[in-house]
Amino acid sequence: GFLEDGILVRDVSRTRRRYLGSRTFPWDVMAVLPTELLCLLPGVPRVPGVPAARANRCLRVPRLFEAFDRCETRTGWPNVFRVSKLMLYLLLGIHWHGCLYFALSAHLGLGVDAWVCPSFGRLLRRYLHSFYLSTLVLATVGDTPAPQREEEFLFLTAGFLLAVLGFASITGSISTVIVNLSTAASAFYPDAGPVRRYLRAWGVGGRLQGRVERWHQHLRAQRKLPAEREVLQHLPRGLRAEVAAGVHLAALRRVGLFRSWEHGVLRQLVLRLRPQVFGPGEFVCRRGDVGREMYFIREGLLAVVAEDGVTQLAVLGEGLYFGEISLINIKGNMAGNRRTANILSIGYSDLFCLGKEDLAEVLAEFPCARAAMEAKGRELLLRMGQLNTGAEAAALAAEAKAEQCLQGLEVALEGLQTQAARLLAQLEASALRMALRVQRLEGRLQ
Repeated sequence: GFLEDGILVRDVSRTRRRYLGSRTFPWDVMAVLPTELLCLLPGVPRVPGVPAARANRCLRVPRLFEAFDRCETRTGWPNVFRVSKLMLYLLLGIHWHGCLYFALSAHLGLGVDAWVCPSFGRLLRRYLHSFYLSTLVLATVGDTPAPQREEEFLFLTAGFLLAVLGFASITGSISTVIVNLSTAASAFYPDAGPVRRYLRAWGVGGRLQGRVERWHQHLRAQRKLPAEREVLQHLPRGLRAEVAAGVHLAALRRVGLFRSWEHGVLRQLVLRLRPQVFGPGEFVCRRGDVGREMYFIREGLLAVVAEDGVTQLAVLGEGLYFGEISLINIKGNMAGNRRTANILSIGYSDLFCLGKEDLAEVLAEFPCARAAMEAKGRELLLRMGQLNTGAEAAALAAEAKAEQCLQGLEVALEGLQTQAARLLAQLEASALRMALRVQRLEGRLQ
């Protein structure tokens, strides 16, 4: 296939026409010509072996590199593919070097000295000896027979020089693979090294440093991605919603508030949620803090603790949510926008975080969810004694009075609109009668 406007075209006839008109087609034809059949023609000078007659196959080397590049960009294991390709190049280089060694040995005479290939009867044994000696030379092991002739000295020296160049290339390739692995890991997970160095520079004890290291280990072991927004930021909004929904939608449906919501609504909501991970003994929020977001528990257990930070008043588990009281306007709330409880993470807790502005947009679009949150928040405030029922009643009465005033204004506005429409109709009728009288007067004058 080929790309047209970014879309892969698989139509066979269109692919055929495009390929026949491309520049690579003549080179591919020359690469597959059976040139080794020239050895069978009478009167043709001796061709130095069939492999030399098939040298036109090397015209497909650009195709091979193109295939390697495409596989490397499309495979899910690019580093494994690079290492495999490197091993293939290594084996191929040893094979070619062994072939040259055997050709030189055949030219000098098999078995004439200790350096050339012995004159074994089996061809496989000759090839294995040549491959073994080439491996020793290119690996710079040094345990090779001493050369006796000038050709042997030159060949061995050239082999050692190629080995040095090859090892430099292999070392560079392996280093690149290692760097790519580190880069791929750092793209998803934060690096604990700078934090450790920062703590050591300020002389902070090992307990805090141990907590930081355990938190990073938990992220990698449980495949938590705190930098999810940075990873997906270059995707278009629709595709980003699809990716986020594919990852988080199943967990989001376990939240009781969202179980009855439609799939399309949850797909838009999942873009507003930010995953956060809290470690053991870490406070998610403290009583009296200004509330700027609410939380949905995806995994883990959290405890509602007293002011001493130890006594557990309640335990919150998967599918529950908290923190909405300080964000939504509950009438009679004496705490205002302050947190009303201390929430402590018992173990490692995976939460969804929803900001105040995003929550306001969601509740404006879904009044049923707002009513459910307000009912739960009112119940909690009553239980904690933070709900002023008198103020709530006064607020409800003021709201009812304002609603009545608004309805009165709407009725008065409708009456004014009716009168304005009647006056406009009268004006149009008067203008029409005036136009008819003017027309009759003009007719009399004529």
